[in-house]
Amino acid sequence: MTDGRIVLLTTTDRVAPGLLSFAAWDALRGADRVLCRDAAHPQLPYLADAGVSVETGAPELTDAPALVAACAGGRTVVVVAASDGEPLLTGGLAALAGSGRAAALPELELLPGSYDLPGARLIDLVQVMDRIRATCPWASTRTSRDLARYGLEEMYELVEAIEAGDRTELREELGDVLLQVVFHAAIARDDPEAPDEAFDIDDVAAAIVAKLIRRHPHVFGGERAETADDVKALWLREKAAEKRRESVTDGVPLGQPGLALAAKLAARARTAGLDAALPGPADGFGHRLLALAAEAEAAGVDPETALRGAARAYRDAIRAAETRTAPGRTA
Repeated sequence: MTDGRIVLLTTTDRVAPGLLSFAAWDALRGADRVLCRDAAHPQLPYLADAGVSVETGAPELTDAPALVAACAGGRTVVVVAASDGEPLLTGGLAALAGSGRAAALPELELLPGSYDLPGARLIDLVQVMDRIRATCPWASTRTSRDLARYGLEEMYELVEAIEAGDRTELREELGDVLLQVVFHAAIARDDPEAPDEAFDIDDVAAAIVAKLIRRHPHVFGGERAETADDVKALWLREKAAEKRRESVTDGVPLGQPGLALAAKLAARARTAGLDAALPGPADGFGHRLLALAAEAEAAGVDPETALRGAARAYRDAIRAAETRTAPGRTA
């Protein structure tokens, strides 16, 4: 048997205050009393604007038996939960329910008033980064040039996790790469030497969203793409229109590893239908490596990945040989 109703209304601070679900507004407007322990709760001004009266100093907020008594006669009490989730109150209600002392407990309902949207934890990352930049002596003085080598290291570690198939490591390395993005954006926003060129993480996100939409006209426009090659052709067409480059080699970073660079150049030439002869003597190591990289790219194989895989296998063979020849072991 139940007597009345207690609704614990939870909200998230990652969604703008006032953006509550229909069920939440329905419960708030239909309640006999609305209580909130946190007088500075961000939802309170919006509830007041909507005509919902909220009591912030009620003794029932810390007294489970008193809250139960407030529901007598079929009354509904909504508790707008503080950020800690009201552990004292919920613990008291649980203890009361388990004690058997209450003959008729109210119906207890946990009602999420707002939900985290996908990607909402990125807001936490930005806030944590801002606090670190404001208070940490090391982070507050870094420049993007200082961090460049860390970005390269993190990308190599990410590639290693992908190739190893380690999902736990992959998640961690993706986080490390994401940290680099947020860190660089925070530096760009605060850089006193280039105030006219400042941008922040929202500008970074907005730019990549716009680029993705432009380069996927088959998704967001009227173009058609039936195959992966069709998609690649559209991407390259849109990219060429954006960059207005004079050569298909423009934009290829020359600082990347040699095999990756060779494969990228070969891909650009092949896609453009250019018949460019390989430079150098055919018996030179550079020429032979370049030819192998071009051959691998044409076959759909990333030569850098293939070589790393072969190198790992070679490492294992070396370790096995070391074990066989270790002191105390016989052949």
